[in-house]
Amino acid sequence: MNTPESRAGAVLTIDLAAIEDNYRLLQRRVGAAACAAVLKADAYGLGAAHVAPVLRRAGCRHFFVAHLEEGIALRRTLPAAQFADTQVFVLHGVPPGAEMDLLEHQLTPVLNSRQQLDAWRALARQLGRALPAIVQADTGMSRMGMPPAEVDAWLDSSDPFGGLALQYVMSHLAVADEPDHPMNGLQLARFAALRQRLGGIPGSLANSSGIFLGADYHFDLARPGVALYGANPQPGQPNPMRPVVTLQGRIVQTRRIAEGDYVGYALSYQAPGERTIATVSVGYADGWLRHLSNRGHVLVDGVRAPVVGRVSMDSITVDVTGIAPARVTPGALVDLLSADQTVDDVAALAGTIGYEILTSLGLRYHRRYTGA
Repeated sequence: MNTPESRAGAVLTIDLAAIEDNYRLLQRRVGAAACAAVLKADAYGLGAAHVAPVLRRAGCRHFFVAHLEEGIALRRTLPAAQFADTQVFVLHGVPPGAEMDLLEHQLTPVLNSRQQLDAWRALARQLGRALPAIVQADTGMSRMGMPPAEVDAWLDSSDPFGGLALQYVMSHLAVADEPDHPMNGLQLARFAALRQRLGGIPGSLANSSGIFLGADYHFDLARPGVALYGANPQPGQPNPMRPVVTLQGRIVQTRRIAEGDYVGYALSYQAPGERTIATVSVGYADGWLRHLSNRGHVLVDGVRAPVVGRVSMDSITVDVTGIAPARVTPGALVDLLSADQTVDDVAALAGTIGYEILTSLGLRYHRRYTGA
């Protein structure tokens, strides 16, 4: 019987139980601090509507998204009326003119600039009540957050906290995945000094890798993201997280080619002898990055089959010479991501990071959720 899974060119399996276990491990690591979950980019490409309820069941009550629309969508999954103790924070803050939209959907902005801060306080004055917010300060990354001069001007004003029900002050670590980098200690010192000026308002500094820098970085709220989804927060060290995703591509056809034959666009691979080539229904339109051309491999029952030729929009070609013909017939599945070839492994081959591999996973896969 044909099913959507059997008809799909590839199958992406997402282990929700592994995400839950990863969250619990991170919560234990941060001890008395609260542990949030970052669900931006649709839970790093894995489906926030599926992931958020699992994390809430595991005890998570603080969720971060990047954009306002992501927050609105998450509120449909975690409605405020049902989960009054669940907070959703918008990392990019308040888009100009959209302040009432955040209130309507019970979203809390992360205020990143004096402009955002002033607009949020203006709405508070208009409504006659203090509004919840997080203020983000830049401690060295020069990306999001109020730079030091803006922080000084804000705190030196006559009524810096007027209109604000300030829940946390936060900052973001630039090189937490390099534990020996001096910038980590510098950012920690700057953040601690800022919290002292703020009179002990709860703080949030640690991301996934920051959690593993030690208790000094945990403060009151940690904000793991990619580690929840199985990527290694400690590059170069054993991965403490459970793998979450398995990606299997379906073979479209298999053929024998002769010595000297070429494979793929630009004829970038030439067979050194007779080879058996399988075409697999995954390409760069599915997030299998073009930089993986002529490098890396898929796994067939644990046996490596190298990718040969260019990654195309909808397919890759792999050398399955020596693998049992019955195992590489049209319709058979091969492993692209698994416990034996993780997102970090593929990222290293592609010259990128696990974040990009996860968030690039395409929409054409048949998605299968397990462990709910």
